[in-house]
Amino acid sequence: MNDPASVRLVRSRWLSVATVLFALCIFVVDTFTPLDIAIAVLYVVVVLMAANLFERRGLLLVSGVCMVLTVAAFVVSHGFKADAAFLRCLVSLSAIVITTILALSNQATTTRLREQAELLDLTHDAVMVRDMDGKIAYWNRGAEQLYGWRKDEALGRSSHDLLQTVFPGPRTAIEAELLESGRWEGDIVHTARDDRQVVVASRWALQCDDRGQPASVLETNTDVTERNSAQENLRQAQVQLAHVSRVTTLGELVASIAHEVNQPLAAIVTNGEVCLRWMDRDPPDLKETRDGVTRMIQAARRASEVIARLRNLSRRETSERSPLDIGDVVAEVVALLQREMLAHRVSLQVDAKSPLMTVGDRVQLQQVIMNLLMNGVQALSGIDDRPRELTVTSMRHDEGVMVSVEDNGIGVAQEDEPRLFQAFFTKRADGMGMGLSISRSIIESHGGRIWVSRNAGPGTTFRFTLPAAEAATSA
Repeated sequence: MNDPASVRLVRSRWLSVATVLFALCIFVVDTFTPLDIAIAVLYVVVVLMAANLFERRGLLLVSGVCMVLTVAAFVVSHGFKADAAFLRCLVSLSAIVITTILALSNQATTTRLREQAELLDLTHDAVMVRDMDGKIAYWNRGAEQLYGWRKDEALGRSSHDLLQTVFPGPRTAIEAELLESGRWEGDIVHTARDDRQVVVASRWALQCDDRGQPASVLETNTDVTERNSAQENLRQAQVQLAHVSRVTTLGELVASIAHEVNQPLAAIVTNGEVCLRWMDRDPPDLKETRDGVTRMIQAARRASEVIARLRNLSRRETSERSPLDIGDVVAEVVALLQREMLAHRVSLQVDAKSPLMTVGDRVQLQQVIMNLLMNGVQALSGIDDRPRELTVTSMRHDEGVMVSVEDNGIGVAQEDEPRLFQAFFTKRADGMGMGLSISRSIIESHGGRIWVSRNAGPGTTFRFTLPAAEAATSA
């Protein structure tokens, strides 16, 4: 008996019985009492009750029956006299006809609105309408399926209390934006009937009354829980793949890394031996010994910096973004690749303006610059008819800061340009085809863009932009 359909059926039956009994009472009173009033006008109530029970045909039938009962009561009580009673009969008939016309019009309007509301039940999105106090006035089938509460259970309840809404910011600020612009969009968290957390992309639209005053809010919610989970899994996969790419690149640079570490170690050994000789003198030359120890400390610090840069590049941690000078990032990567440039007979020119502040993850940006420089080295590896030149430049740009890596190597075929940043696209037999794809993902996640262009002469130029520190912080 708690089923809403069963409750509606019982109510409909009781209303039908009440309508019939009321019509009979009106007929009896109108026929057998000597009251000089238009009792039959009360049939309009019967018509209105029938409008809630029957469709157009049934309503017309009830209206006709009421008119017949009105005429029958007049004939039984007064015969066919054209007196005041006859006028009261005409008034009653007119009232029944007018009420029937109005009821039919209201039924047609209600039917159209019901059909439009039923269209909202076809969508998988949860659609609700709530008044300015947050009480639910409409609850579609999508909302029932998403949250688990039936329409009759949700109507009249506060939506935010029912769904335990978690907002992405202060609720007062969100409602102020809604009142000011008439719209609001954002991701919010709801709790379903089974205590399941649901993340939804919510869109609110403010509805105003005839006086322009806020009356209600139409809210449409799309379940994005699985989408957000998939995006997070994709982000984690990209982080792991970027880590693999960094480690692979470092593996290719073993000779350069060994050289960068061995240089300060050799300097430490040499200065240590010199210090011993200065100390063996009679008397010991303390000034020269002190200078040698100072040089040893400097060399040790240099070796420590090299190892720290390698450790940062090989780590796998979550992204940590902070203000940084892109010129410093370029210099750090160039220092690691000096030996690689010498081994491939590449002349590297660096034009790094400073300071060029942006906000980003230092390790990820180092990886991008390293990928682009290594691409340039590989593009120059087969060039023997001209000097091998590679230029890295950092400068201010309309979009914030820009870094460009230009080579005079073999260049890029025009048909290959659209595919350069696609995953697994490579012209190298031993290449993974992931360096440029990862670089694009990193730059775009930082709010920048990366692109390639062919030089007027030989070679290719890769460029990427990043927001300036102020713009990146405000974004």
